[in-house]
Amino acid sequence: MSAWFPRITAHSLAIVLSILTYVLTTRAEHRRRPPSIAIAWVFGLIAIPYVALPMYLLFGRRKVKRRTSPPAGACPETKHWAEHLIESFGLPAAAPAPVRMHQNGAEARASLFELMSRANERLDICTFILGDDPFGKEATAAMIECAARGVRVRFLLDGVCAIQLPKSWLAGLRAAGVETAVFSPLFASKTPGPRNLRNHRKWAVADRSILWAGGRNLAAEYFCGTQDIPPWLDLSFDLEGPAAAAAADQFEADWAAAAGTPRADRPVRATADAGLTAGRAQFLPSGPDQTEDTVYALLIDACFHTTHRILAVTPYFLPDAVLEAALRLAARRGVKIDLVIPLKSNHRLADFARSRSLRTLGAAGVSIHLLNTMNHAKAVVFDRSIALCGSLNLDSRSLLLNYESAVVFYGAEEIEWLTRWIEHLFADAHAFDHRAPGLWRDLCEGLLLTIAYQL
Repeated sequence: MSAWFPRITAHSLAIVLSILTYVLTTRAEHRRRPPSIAIAWVFGLIAIPYVALPMYLLFGRRKVKRRTSPPAGACPETKHWAEHLIESFGLPAAAPAPVRMHQNGAEARASLFELMSRANERLDICTFILGDDPFGKEATAAMIECAARGVRVRFLLDGVCAIQLPKSWLAGLRAAGVETAVFSPLFASKTPGPRNLRNHRKWAVADRSILWAGGRNLAAEYFCGTQDIPPWLDLSFDLEGPAAAAAADQFEADWAAAAGTPRADRPVRATADAGLTAGRAQFLPSGPDQTEDTVYALLIDACFHTTHRILAVTPYFLPDAVLEAALRLAARRGVKIDLVIPLKSNHRLADFARSRSLRTLGAAGVSIHLLNTMNHAKAVVFDRSIALCGSLNLDSRSLLLNYESAVVFYGAEEIEWLTRWIEHLFADAHAFDHRAPGLWRDLCEGLLLTIAYQL
């Protein structure tokens, strides 16, 4: 009995310290977690504190402290409700923006390299993946060419991809004059903070005036494919004006957070340019550096503002309970909702875990279109009133953990273009079968959904 007592005491102390760490960090950071997530962490810290506590310190926090702008003042009543919401987050206002949407990978490639060739003073590129393939090499060569003609080129890559590239790749870029930084390296002890908060943003900005953005990483499958991999369906666009300057300001913050060399002069907040005659667009960053979950909040608010139709396309669909309920209630009050997803994506666990939400939404009247090809496009249209397109998937990781970005479009031309692009996919899709699953599948789905935030 006496031999077991010290072990029991030590184990009890480990549990107490683990729970105390959870409580103190949660209160100090003013973080609110969904009940299911909070319960899962507490049970894990009680059952296996020696494993759960290190995992919590590495993966359990989803907000970081960054310098943010104060909320904007009162918006004129003539503005769209979404503008009121986004500006309340302290983000730049919508402004005129000539936009070109890219119908396919060939158009996206041409636009990207055109932007790079037009850069005179500065080129900033951020991506989640740089492919070790012909397209990745082509993009790398274009960056080097820009640097060779005197353009300041900065390349920001997420830490997950950085470990997949040959070590010589980034070294070659640096040797050629391209400044590089790795965002949250997985195995760098000198970089503090959680390791599960990935930078999933994808854009290129030339001279703070032209923005190329969307869902495409700089790899072959997102553009023209390879001999073994056909090109994926995806969306991207380019635009000019204040929205591009807002993206450039966000890049400055990300560059500094990745321990890159910040720009010497202070970024200027984007303002409306009366000289641009086009539909309005608004740059919308989302992630741990934002006080609010900006895109998540916009999606939920839009579900309750929408009266006629919602169109959505995404590669991965794992919404949390709140977003799922917002979509379900919109469908039940008569809003026509069409959701387009691939039958089989490149993340099979996510495909398996999504079925429970799809069955619930299908039963509520949501039309679910399954594509036979891989789709990586991310866009949502509400009532032909607003549309958003960017790097965000409709899953909890993108909406609540990752650093992401989107552009909100208010112009009728861009909204109509995205509507037609999504509707065009219906012809090659088939409906989701939302019959109830068997017992074992239901249990496995439930277990997998407990880690859905990390999928």
